[in-house]
Parts: sequence; C-alpha cells; structure tokens
Amino acid sequence: MAGHHRGHRTKRLAAATLAAGALATALCGGGPAGADPVALPATATDAVQQMIDLSHQSEQLNQQALGAQADLDAKLAVQRDADAKLDASTDMVDRARDEVRRYQPVIDRTAIAAYQGARTNRLFAVLVSDSPQQLLDQMSTLDVLSAQTSEQLDHYKKATDAAHGAETTARSAADAAHAAAEKADAVRVDLERKRSDLGGAIAQVVQAWGALSTKDKSALAGSPFPPGFDRDTLLQGLVPGSGTSALAAGLTRVGDPYVWGATGPSQFDCSGLVQWAFKQVGKNVPRTSSQQAAFGTPVAEKDLQPGDVVFFYSDISHVGIYAGNGLMLHASTFGVPVAVAPMSSTPFHSARRY
Repeated sequence: MAGHHRGHRTKRLAAATLAAGALATALCGGGPAGADPVALPATATDAVQQMIDLSHQSEQLNQQALGAQADLDAKLAVQRDADAKLDASTDMVDRARDEVRRYQPVIDRTAIAAYQGARTNRLFAVLVSDSPQQLLDQMSTLDVLSAQTSEQLDHYKKATDAAHGAETTARSAADAAHAAAEKADAVRVDLERKRSDLGGAIAQVVQAWGALSTKDKSALAGSPFPPGFDRDTLLQGLVPGSGTSALAAGLTRVGDPYVWGATGPSQFDCSGLVQWAFKQVGKNVPRTSSQQAAFGTPVAEKDLQPGDVVFFYSDISHVGIYAGNGLMLHASTFGVPVAVAPMSSTPFHSARRY
C-alpha cells in the first residue's frame, strides 16, 4: 500500500501516470469530473502523507470494484445456467403435452362410451351371445379391448404426470431465472457505483501526486530493495516450490509501475501481481485480495516461508508475497513501482500458502 514505502522504491512514474489516467477513463466511461478537489497540504510532509492516505483509499476501492466485478461474473453465470434450465424445461413441457395429446382420443372415446352406457363386461357378453363360440369370441375381444384400453390409460396417466412435473419444473426454473437476473442487476448497479467511486479516488491520487515536489516524488518512490537485500542470494537459497517459484517470477517485475486494475505483464496492482506471479508457475489464483485470502491453506505469521502470500489491513485491501526476513514483494501504490519492502510498515492481517 502507500504509507509503508518511503525510501524503498525506484523512479518509473511517467508510464504509471499515463496508464492511471487511461484506466480511470476506461473504468468510468469518461473523465473524473465529479471528484472532490483535494485540499492543499500545509507542508511537504503533509503532502506526502495525503498522497499515502488517498492511495490507500483508492486501493481499497480498487479491490472492492474488482470484487464486485467477480461477483457480477458469478451472478451472470448463474443467470445463464437458470436461463438454460428454463429453456430445457420449457421444451420438456412441450414434449409432455404432445404425449398427452397423443393418448387423448382414446381417453375421450372411453369416456363417451361409458357416458352412453356401453356394456363391455363379461356378463353382457353372455346375455347377448347366440352360441358358445360367439360367447368365446366376444369374451376374447373384450379381453383384448380391456387390455388395450388399460394400457392406453396407463400411458395417458404417465404422460399427464410427466406434463404436470415438467410444468412444475418450468415454473421453478422461471422463478430461478428471474431471481438470478434481479441479483445480477443489483450487483451491476453496485459495480458501477464502485467504479465511479474509484474513478474519483484515482483523480484525487493523481492530483495529489502532481502537487508533490520532485524531491518528494523521489522519496515516495524510493529504491526497489531495502538496504542489504541481495536478490541473487535470495533466489539461490530458495527451495523449489510453487510459492518460491512464484516469488522468483514476481521478482523479475521489480520496478514495474503500479496501475489500478492491472494484471501484468508490465504493470500491476497488488492482487494483480500475486495472480500474475503464480500464473507463471501454472497456478490459477483468484483476482482480488479478499478472494486470495480464502485460497490455499492458512499460515501463521511466525511460520511464514518465502513464497507465502501475505495480506494486510482489516479489510484485506492489500496483498504481497513474502520474501523472507520480514520482507515482502508487492505492488504498492500509484507512484511507487513494484518493490521489496518491510512487512512491518503495513498492518498484517493473515497469510496463505498456495
């Protein structure tokens, strides 16, 4: 994040400035005209602190917007599934109704015959028969007709039951599709609001950064590694594994600019860097810091190993990769390139091992 990094960064800010402006336009569909003006700080120290505070707020909003987008994607997937089930159940109703219509004439004829008093039993056959042979013939015919009618009635009942069941399923599918659409719409509205808030926050960060002196910008960017840190020595000492290999991949991006919503390969936000690093070693992790905090297995802070993923702030709005000796690799904030920095400068929340 922001306040944790003075004295630990390099200067590569021009590309980040242009990319941040482009992202604000892309996310919000226009310029951040609605952003409140940033109050002018009284001192240079206040100016840097203002930049830090605004940057933290912007990253919180960035992660919230990414989370809302992921939620919307999930809701839309549910909606698509519900719509598909509705289509399938509607087809099932049509087929079931066709089957009912197929047997309906037999049922209608039987009902009419019963209403008109037709005799189809064995006693009636005895009464109207003129000879034993005729009696046998009539009884045989009655047996066939009875069996056929019974079979037709059985088919008709099954078809009717199937139609009723299909209609019930279709009604449930229609309700589910409607509910899924309503939830997706609600999340869509929330996403647009978060994107608008993010656009305003980005505008304030860029404005505050622009108000800094060259000296303050340089101090904020700092150096890519803390004093005494040796990347080559660290890499040589890493035990092969998905986490350590992801750390090694992430270390190749030191110096790349921070850009809200970016996932690489040459600009990142905090969770975008983590996702990119693990993707290089064939592991797909979620997009946002809060989602990443539920991925993998928990690790206590005292048991951290290089390559573990570390999370910060009570709302889990920042994430990095543990680099050993109390250090982490992370994409910090606007104006501060990807760097290795002390973990102690940021409120620790939790850690996971992927």
